[in-house]
Amino acid sequence: MHLARLVNLLEIISVAGRPLTAAEICSVTDLPKPTCYRLLQTLLSESLIEEPSNDGRYIVGERLIRIALLGKSDVDVRRVSSPLLKAAATKFNETTFLSRFRDSKVEIIHVETPDDPSRAFIHPGMGERPMHACSCSKAIAAFADEAFMEKILAGTLKAYTQHTKTTREMLMVEFELIRNQGYADCDQEIDVGIASVAAPITMGNIGAIFSVGAVGPIRRFDKEYRKEIGIKLTKLAEQISDAIQLCNVAEV
Repeated sequence: MHLARLVNLLEIISVAGRPLTAAEICSVTDLPKPTCYRLLQTLLSESLIEEPSNDGRYIVGERLIRIALLGKSDVDVRRVSSPLLKAAATKFNETTFLSRFRDSKVEIIHVETPDDPSRAFIHPGMGERPMHACSCSKAIAAFADEAFMEKILAGTLKAYTQHTKTTREMLMVEFELIRNQGYADCDQEIDVGIASVAAPITMGNIGAIFSVGAVGPIRRFDKEYRKEIGIKLTKLAEQISDAIQLCNVAEV
């Protein structure tokens, strides 16, 4: 019964479309005011709702949004992001891909390739990527909380090629660079001759759950070219973030 009441309050706040006062919320329930206020304080203490302006008006909290986003299926995410990825693949004339963070790992979940039949492109494959070596992973890891970043740095930093960064010091420097420039790159760190660049897809204040990237042969993906695409990917990341969140709000 207690849980049902909490869920009912969350539903009222979610569908309102604007911040609600405690009095407004109580007015549409059959709960006694003291009970309603107590339940609102419970939700507030768990960050399931928030009082952004400290004026007694409540909205859905970042924690609830995070739970909803983490629970969103790959099918839903691909559905709203694939048109944007395809447009970028056509515009860049390079392979683009979407990655997702979950269960303490990063996986590539969708890939779009150029339409140009004369263009030699690289398909990055699907599935898990190393947290310390791939651009899509580093774009997310650089913005992770300190505890998780320490977990990455404390793990085995396998050398896939002579270009892989395998020390804590090297990665700390790179993570700082990624945070400053807004994107990460991979210069032959997993496979010789292949480079990639990726930007984090952030969701409000809950950090980077996804990343969007592009990959190609090193003969095209030199440092300047990666910078050029990296800047474009940061803008694409904002578009994908908006698309995923709008989809999430519509479902809520």
